[in-house]
Amino acid sequence: MKSQTSTEELEKKELGRMTVLILLIICMLAFIGFGCEDKCEEFRSYVDHIPVYETTEELRSQVAFTEPAEINLPGKIYLLGQYLFINEVGKGIHVIDNQDPARPTTLGFINIPGNYDMAGKGQYLYADSYVDLLVFDVSDINNITEVNRVGGVFENYYNTFGYVDATAGILVEYEERLVEEFVETDCGFSGWSGDEDASAPNVSALRGAQVDVLSSFAPTSAGVGGSMARFTVAGDHLYTVDMSTLRTFDIAEIDNPVAGVTEEIAWGVETIFPYEDKLFLGAQNGMHIFSVSNPSTPSWLSTYEHITSCDPVVVQDDIAYVTLRGGTECNGFTNQLEVIDVSNPITPQLLEVYPMLNPHGLGIDGSCLFICEGEFGLKMYDAEDIRTIDQNLTRHFEGFHAYDVIPLDGLLMLIGNDGLYQYTYDCELGEINQLSAIPILPL
Repeated sequence: MKSQTSTEELEKKELGRMTVLILLIICMLAFIGFGCEDKCEEFRSYVDHIPVYETTEELRSQVAFTEPAEINLPGKIYLLGQYLFINEVGKGIHVIDNQDPARPTTLGFINIPGNYDMAGKGQYLYADSYVDLLVFDVSDINNITEVNRVGGVFENYYNTFGYVDATAGILVEYEERLVEEFVETDCGFSGWSGDEDASAPNVSALRGAQVDVLSSFAPTSAGVGGSMARFTVAGDHLYTVDMSTLRTFDIAEIDNPVAGVTEEIAWGVETIFPYEDKLFLGAQNGMHIFSVSNPSTPSWLSTYEHITSCDPVVVQDDIAYVTLRGGTECNGFTNQLEVIDVSNPITPQLLEVYPMLNPHGLGIDGSCLFICEGEFGLKMYDAEDIRTIDQNLTRHFEGFHAYDVIPLDGLLMLIGNDGLYQYTYDCELGEINQLSAIPILPL
């Protein structure tokens, strides 16, 4: 009797558990069904960035030599003959007569949409305009004219700012637009934080005076760029770099560049510096050395690797000087000067490392080593003994921003966010004196 009762009780309990489970499943299904059908309307407000495109015809029609313009956002600096050319980032080139560095005179502005780099030879100046290479005749400095254009050679422009619809034209900027909208969401599950600013890539985001070193245009002489340059001229060739590519142009006919070989390099190339029969490329992860003993076909020799950081380089007497800067788009946190033996370019050897504050461009002339320290100004070192550079700080100019320099036979030209500064210097005497300054009015 007890056994039969126990069996019945167990069956009732099991039936009860199954009933509860079925009811739970029905409730869950009902909840899911109601959740899919129950929609809410939510208000959203945010700033979006809309890409703005222009046709190549529209951009080309804007190229012109105009009246002098204010320098607001300076980039690279280049010396050709007695004239200084200063890049206005993304907009064009300021032209300055520097025959008397104590009294530089602004002559005009070459309006070039999408311009970031330049180099020159003889009476011709080469400049980029988004994907095109332009050639300007600057022999009549008061009437600079475009004389040639090589279209579509800088195609890596399309990879610089994320997705670019090449069929829509050239991406020139991102336009901010306030978006206010009601959207349908699953009630309580939108995950929207509200009032967000959708960031856009920075399209504009990177080269008593001894005046006898300056002269009028020599028929076949190349100009001189700073350490931040991405364009350089060596012999009958123009070499350019972008983030991953070294390009060669034959300029035997100076006004008619002919695109040559293209060398693909690891990502992060930033600068190019010619020395003798070699090119030294500063990259975010190291220094690449190429031979141009065959000028039309640069050949890779070696790569000196360092931690990820911004990296311009200059070379003199088989010694390379490299500045590493952290806290930028290059990532990394190191601020230092590295001194490297490149006498054997196949196996460059690190000799010394010196701590710096925030090094940008640099220059070397004899025993004078100049370091641009960004917001911390300009430093001049006696680098006669490369093992004790940190102990031989000749002068530290503070109170202004220093981006890049061109030292040339006792005349130093410096560009920064605050202006164009020029100095005379004497390495043997350890002297440096300011000659002039053209202030910059930031936007």
